[in-house]
Amino acid sequence: MQTRVKSYDSLEEGREPILRNSAQPNRPLLPLRLLQFLLLLLGLGISFSFLSFYISPYLKLQTESPVSLSKFQPCFRDSGSIMSWIRPPLNLRHEMNDAELFWRATLVPTIPRYPFKRTPKIAFMFLTRGPLPLAPLWQRFFEGNEGLYSIYVHSSPSYRPNFRTSSVFYNRQIPSQVAEWGMMSMCDAERRLLANALLDVSNEWFVLLSESCIPLQNFSIVYRYIARSRYSFMGSFDDPTGNGRGRYNAGMFPKVNLTNWRKGSQWFEVNRKIAIDIVQDTDYYPSFEQFCRPPCYVDEHYFPTMLSIKSPRELANRSLTWVDWSRGGAHPATFGAGDVSKQFFDKIGKDQTCYYNDQPTNLCFLFARKVSPNALDPLLRYSHRFFGF
Repeated sequence: MQTRVKSYDSLEEGREPILRNSAQPNRPLLPLRLLQFLLLLLGLGISFSFLSFYISPYLKLQTESPVSLSKFQPCFRDSGSIMSWIRPPLNLRHEMNDAELFWRATLVPTIPRYPFKRTPKIAFMFLTRGPLPLAPLWQRFFEGNEGLYSIYVHSSPSYRPNFRTSSVFYNRQIPSQVAEWGMMSMCDAERRLLANALLDVSNEWFVLLSESCIPLQNFSIVYRYIARSRYSFMGSFDDPTGNGRGRYNAGMFPKVNLTNWRKGSQWFEVNRKIAIDIVQDTDYYPSFEQFCRPPCYVDEHYFPTMLSIKSPRELANRSLTWVDWSRGGAHPATFGAGDVSKQFFDKIGKDQTCYYNDQPTNLCFLFARKVSPNALDPLLRYSHRFFGF
């Protein structure tokens, strides 16, 4: 039998007493509707988490700063796909030091045949102190040839480029260090360019250029010329004069003796195998660093000598970059707006004889230096007439 009791809440206000059932259980702490709302929020949160997990690899967010990461990379990547191993770096501003970079760049697969579709590219590597004043001409040269080239720029560490996002040079600066003319730091910069370019497995050929270089042919001719060559274009010759053998230091013996000593142009084109040989060299580097100091200019002797010992049959023993040393001095002649003419470029392109794949040809040079910034306007005005682009 249930007991009925009076509620003292109503008695104090003079109302009729409310009868309560003494056996009735206590009410729940949270109202039912609030509990349902919390459960709904929890369900939505779980659903959103699963959705974000599966779509995050496909999100690509572009940033504005050229020195920050150029694209958002999700933490989760498909490590089971071959593309995750061969995809080139999205951003060149890595934090590796030279030792780490060179080690990473010289990892070579032992099976020479690629198990995926690969379009070989030319890596155009610009070694410059600061701006690229002739960039608009190069922009025109590269247009319409996407997927066949890569660009890398090594400049002074203090220089901050301001290329527009539409420029082929936008975000193509690699982590750089000071490079001094005639010193080993110049060769370090060249090796740094090669190492960064080697990180892209599609780069097969590597061309070193300066800020004063211009192309002498359209892209199609340049690509075919380099791709079909059986040799890398690096000058490596025995110069018996004081500017050649006269720079040899006997302290290099026995690693390098006088008969091995070679000279060549700093501006080269090499294939992937030669590029790896340059980056991974630890045999000859210490000797040149210690004993080749001005008036021994290491950028003219280190690579030509080292490669003539290691890979003599793979070099064409000439450069693809034309320069004029006829005026004498430590530097070649500079050409400005007044020198830009059809006759001038015809002389470079036709009044030459060289060998290409062991056959004589008059197409010897694909690039020229040193060209002054004030030559840009006439070069752009007549580029189609002069160069075909």
